[in-house]
Amino acid sequence: MAEDHTNTPLEELPPSSKFIYKTLSDVGPMTLKALTEETMLSSRTVRYGLDQLEDGGFVDSSPALHDGRQTCYKLDEDVCGVVSNGSPVLVSPEWVEERLSELGRDEPELRLVEADNEYDCGHLPGAVQVDILGDLIDVNGCGIADRRCFEEYVGARGITEDSTIVVYSNHHNQYAAYLYWLFKYYRHTDVRLLDGGKQYWEEIGGRTTTDEPDVTTQEYNAPTPDDRIRAYRTDVEAALSEDVTVVDVRSPAEYQGTVTQPPNKDLPEARTAGHIPGTTHVTWSEIIDENGQFKDATDLKRLFHDRNILPDTETIVYCHVGERSSIVWFVLSELLEYEDVSNYDGSWIEWGNMIDAPIETSVE
Repeated sequence: MAEDHTNTPLEELPPSSKFIYKTLSDVGPMTLKALTEETMLSSRTVRYGLDQLEDGGFVDSSPALHDGRQTCYKLDEDVCGVVSNGSPVLVSPEWVEERLSELGRDEPELRLVEADNEYDCGHLPGAVQVDILGDLIDVNGCGIADRRCFEEYVGARGITEDSTIVVYSNHHNQYAAYLYWLFKYYRHTDVRLLDGGKQYWEEIGGRTTTDEPDVTTQEYNAPTPDDRIRAYRTDVEAALSEDVTVVDVRSPAEYQGTVTQPPNKDLPEARTAGHIPGTTHVTWSEIIDENGQFKDATDLKRLFHDRNILPDTETIVYCHVGERSSIVWFVLSELLEYEDVSNYDGSWIEWGNMIDAPIETSVE
């Protein structure tokens, strides 16, 4: 989380610098042009404010990912923390609240998406529903929607490949993280996660509704999927004899082999119980604080370092059907910026149903 800069040099900077700092904290990394449009300041004023922030060590700059000729500015990680609101992939409830009127319009530029099957019970105003497990994941077949199905499904919800998408769900954002991962698998550029999900939103008094927004169907064109972030059974089999870290994020009972399905979840059982040999166990809930939000960056880094899950080693994460592993993939890949992390979406429902697949059981 962001460090407290009260009575620090930030307070001594000009108002433009403070305004830009808040904008970067709320929205995430931005180019000079984007900052000018977002703040409605002149480009000269934005340049001056950025110069003051850079001199104070509050801002880092690097070539923009979409156009290396432009410069992208972001809050320095030592100042804001990797999982602060300054992350381009993680937004706060306050960020969403400020944009509810915009999110409620039938415009594809910005879409709010609930990613579970509890939408009809009440959802954030303006949100559309994507039932990730019900409609885009074949649990028994361990498969995800093919490109054409994905394009038609999300296009029917008013989403284009250029949309900024904010996803959330119940169950501590497990399904939202799964949908986030699926969008990234189809190389969607701008997708973000609401920190804390619907549970935290409601706890702090956020509004919900049962009214469904009217959206215009859009044409969605997905590029070739990014198989670098998806692990298949063959990848896991190969990892058993290679220098690859395989991480099991299920509950202790699942990992130890005393149950064949997740507790308190209506998911199919696997034929056998246990875990993939040689795996490291990190229960997914260890990354979440008491509010259902992600823990502080320092705590997250320590957690994975202590389990010998390191940034410079290829990592594969799995659970039962891929949703809990997606939220750990999100932390490792998107928040902590590990370079080579993939999600084994087949997970235990595939591995535990194979004939003669190597399996271990243990008591921690």
